[in-house]
Amino acid sequence: MSLFVGRRVILRADPQKSTGKNVRLLKLLLGILLLPACTAITMTAWRLGGQVSFAPHTLADPVLWAFAGGYALWLAVFVFLPKPMRTYVLGHELTHAIWALMMGARVGGLKVKKTGGQVRTSKVNWFIALAPYFFPFYAMLFIGVFFIAYAIWNLNAYLWALFFLVGLGWSFHVTFTLMMLLTVKQPDIESQGVLFSVVVIYCMNLLTMALTVAALSRSVTFVALAQSLTVDLVAAYGWTLDKLVVLWHGAVASVSHTQQR
Repeated sequence: MSLFVGRRVILRADPQKSTGKNVRLLKLLLGILLLPACTAITMTAWRLGGQVSFAPHTLADPVLWAFAGGYALWLAVFVFLPKPMRTYVLGHELTHAIWALMMGARVGGLKVKKTGGQVRTSKVNWFIALAPYFFPFYAMLFIGVFFIAYAIWNLNAYLWALFFLVGLGWSFHVTFTLMMLLTVKQPDIESQGVLFSVVVIYCMNLLTMALTVAALSRSVTFVALAQSLTVDLVAAYGWTLDKLVVLWHGAVASVSHTQQR
């Protein structure tokens, strides 16, 4: 695994191997098939945002303002202050490593510099390769540390601090991910195919955000989120199938009309 942070490759001693043509074609087709899922997850996320935003007493809820404050604070830092590239690279490579370990791979050779980083894994799949682009490492780190401390001490009075840090962590993830994807070619993306990678990153980011909201929100449950997503998936794929059937019948009719001439 290696990471571009400039117009050249840094520490690319262990580069991603390009997948075979058949696998790349399969991922291209899978990316196309997942496009309706992008629509469905977008609809679910929009509805979820409305539920959270317009829930009773939302505007008076300090944790919502804490989340918004953390998110806005990092946006200001990102725009006006020097960007902590080493911190981003560390989180990026550790995310590769964590997901590789979860997939049963061996991990080693972690290198982190301001100009780039690398981690070596014994195997690679799309989860491992794309994880840093949809997994908000620092937001999840803040959540994990907080709940470990919560199990030891009573921190109910400091829930606002958790939401502040989660907002800051999500803002960090979104800003750096967009910057890296839009300005620098990434070997992780190229190795998995651009369309497949973009679709997966978009869907997984929205899904991860929705799961984070469900975990922290008082007005949204995992069951309600799953039900809403199921309804939207059925609607999105149903609409797509209907349009494909219409196009197919139109094409068949057009061919028959041409042959009759």
